[in-house]
Amino acid sequence: MALDHAATTGAIADVAATPADRMKPVRLWLYAVAAMIVLMVVVGGATRLTESGLSITEWQPVTGALPPLSEEAWQSEFEKYRQIPQYQQINRGMSLEQFKYIFWWEWGHRLLGRLIGFVFLLPFLFFLWRGLIDRALGVKLGGLFVLGGLQGAVGWWMVASGLVNRVEVSQYRLATHLTLACLILAATVAVAVSLKPLAARQAVPQWLRGYSRLLLGIVVLQIFLGGLVAGLDAGLTYTTWPLMDGHMVPPVQNLLLLQPAWRNFFENALTVQFDHRLVAYLLLALAIGNWLSARRVHGAVAKRALLILALVCTQAFLGIVTLINQVPIDIALAHQFGATIVLIAATVNVVRIHQSA
Repeated sequence: MALDHAATTGAIADVAATPADRMKPVRLWLYAVAAMIVLMVVVGGATRLTESGLSITEWQPVTGALPPLSEEAWQSEFEKYRQIPQYQQINRGMSLEQFKYIFWWEWGHRLLGRLIGFVFLLPFLFFLWRGLIDRALGVKLGGLFVLGGLQGAVGWWMVASGLVNRVEVSQYRLATHLTLACLILAATVAVAVSLKPLAARQAVPQWLRGYSRLLLGIVVLQIFLGGLVAGLDAGLTYTTWPLMDGHMVPPVQNLLLLQPAWRNFFENALTVQFDHRLVAYLLLALAIGNWLSARRVHGAVAKRALLILALVCTQAFLGIVTLINQVPIDIALAHQFGATIVLIAATVNVVRIHQSA
């Protein structure tokens, strides 16, 4: 009788230990990594807004984890900063205490990047050892780790652009750094969400699956354009809405002022900000269309579409408030945080819709 009871209990335990349940620790770990990446993006935004990104003039992946620990070490770091154009042309006369303020922002940003690497790698190795990660998942997660390492190199590539002949980093490199961070975030979320099967499948039209991918792609494009706006300080110019420089659509000769014409889309503050506005309107229209279409499907698909629409509306509002108030750091960081939340929602939507296929 006791044996029968034990066997029954074991059978129940085996049924309860479904693959989805077994993968819960992996999912939670990936969600934690994703949260840290969101924090990294926000801290990166603060580093940019406080003009702190060039305060550390060397890339030391290992020894750089320690901050200056003596007065001599602080003076050495400060002296290195004094050699670059940003100090000589903008911050000449800065005190050591003022330097420490910008130094701590950049050091914290780099330290957080290192912590993300450890938080990713150590559990990854543990889950491999426990057999929770199969070959296919291992390849995906290994790819994410490689991308994380690449992101560190891209970050230094960005910083290096501002150490010679410039007082700030290249907007091309800044936008690349931000976009790669967000792609890593989206990929991390996508893998985590895919590890939990849908409780119930819904019939989703094929075209709505394509629409979800389009929506996600436009979100990524808008983030890239936001990086260009930040890199050019374009948010500090043309700070009215809905008019821009007194026009709904600025004169073409001003939008295409630079030659060759393609440079305007990356180097002309007017054109870059105008593009960012246009894509915001496009994203809002797509979110509305997604919601109207998803209402026909009902259920979770419709709920996700409504959430995405609400998030996009909130993000648009934050963008406008950031602009007309000339980029106050608190609202600007809320806007950057909002971009990551919209990206996460759009990513979850794509994964869940394709799981319904």
